[in-house]
Amino acid sequence: MSTGRRVLLVVAIAAAVVGAALLWQSLSKPVPELPAPPPAATVPGDAPTAEAAPEPAIKYPLEVPAAATPLAAADIGAALTELVGRKALMSFFQIDDFARRFVATVDNLGRSYAPPMLWPVHPTPGQFTVEQRGGDPVIGADNSLRYTPLVLLAEAVETGRAVDLYVRMYPLLQRAYEELGYPKRTFNDRLIEVVDQLLATPNAPEQGMKVRLTEVKGSIPSVRPWVRYEFADPALESLSAGQKILLRVGPVNQRRLKARLAAIRQKIMKRAPPR
Repeated sequence: MSTGRRVLLVVAIAAAVVGAALLWQSLSKPVPELPAPPPAATVPGDAPTAEAAPEPAIKYPLEVPAAATPLAAADIGAALTELVGRKALMSFFQIDDFARRFVATVDNLGRSYAPPMLWPVHPTPGQFTVEQRGGDPVIGADNSLRYTPLVLLAEAVETGRAVDLYVRMYPLLQRAYEELGYPKRTFNDRLIEVVDQLLATPNAPEQGMKVRLTEVKGSIPSVRPWVRYEFADPALESLSAGQKILLRVGPVNQRRLKARLAAIRQKIMKRAPPR
């Protein structure tokens, strides 16, 4: 298997692991938080306006070697099939409009809500579980098992080769990010920003985390109460969508995912152009 074909996980599995855990909260939130559209262009002859703000500086430049063969959108399905096999591809991934799905999910993981309809992966099977401890509902001890297969898959890919493929995909990702509403910003900056936020997530406790059901007003009963749970601690509930996911997957999975994210970040930082 070639270097480029073996490793799409830096742009897929990381999003898979973190994105899949959102299933139980997807119906408990308001309208998804979408990025603001770019400002309208000024038409010649318009009244004078304030001086335009300068373009933001690139914090984390990424060097894409001229010799690198860019990955086309049409090649993503074949690359994933070669990587994980057709059965796993059909089980885990949403390959249609993959680049847009990925950049939107990464961007939203750093926000309050990551809408499931934009994920590049299918939701994790099963439902969120809770148990009673000391009279309070806590996340079920076995709930983390739902995410273990994805964690194992993420760990199976060599980090350096994963970043090689990220670099090959980067032109696609940057274009999708600009189309998302950020024509003057770089996706690599946003990726590193979100990874740093995920790495700063508080450690999940070993003894379970207290949760509570959100209030539902009206006479129609909820037929899917497991999607309405939120953290009982307001400080935890105020974290970003990605940080809350890293808490829900359980302490063992959280430690393994943080280690993987840190390794990926380190490799990406080494791809900065020389000064």
